[in-house]
Amino acid sequence: MKYTTVLIDADETLLDFLRSEREAVSEMLGIFGISADEEIIKKYSEINKSLWKALERGEIEKRVLLYHRFELLSEFYGFGLDAKEMAKTYMDILATKGYMLDGALELCKKLQGKVRLYIVTNGVEYIQRGRYKVLGIEKYFDGIFISGLIGYEKPSVEFFNKIVKEIKDFSKDSTLIVGDSLSSDMQGGINFGIDTCWYAPNAERIPDGMSITYHARTHGEIYDIITNS
Repeated sequence: MKYTTVLIDADETLLDFLRSEREAVSEMLGIFGISADEEIIKKYSEINKSLWKALERGEIEKRVLLYHRFELLSEFYGFGLDAKEMAKTYMDILATKGYMLDGALELCKKLQGKVRLYIVTNGVEYIQRGRYKVLGIEKYFDGIFISGLIGYEKPSVEFFNKIVKEIKDFSKDSTLIVGDSLSSDMQGGINFGIDTCWYAPNAERIPDGMSITYHARTHGEIYDIITNS
């Protein structure tokens, strides 16, 4: 096999983050006496995604992002709630919400022992590790790299420079990054100079102008790309 080291994203590549987010937002707002309908949850998700994109571009600090998303939500709906209290409550709940996407656990099991497999994720350490613990998936990985602990976010080269120092006998030529995000996973791999596999079940083709190596629509296709390379 060409690839002996695989860096794989967590949320929306292996884990069903949207389900975790939806449940955590709903439960958090319920604690504050607000019934969260689909419109509110959708609005929060839009705000959250936009701020994480801003973080990737270096336009906001993570410590600000973590509560500012709730400031924006509260202002939009006129909740009049303390954004920092909302953020703390939400994150504590989110840390307990771990769900795998269909086919993801089987992929991890099949890759274990065949390649060196590492999670590479943007996020808050205690939230991410809490969700992995709920699922019992840490045993399938040779290491877990979380931006909140590293101090840099994907797609920065600094993120990758830090993690590869922890991987023995690292070689760019034999490393593949797998993920769903064009702006963090794929752009990060391109920036760092390693092959990329875009997990995008609903996309018809790779966007023009991005030199992505592979496009996988299922976890089975990810496995085939890695083992048949």
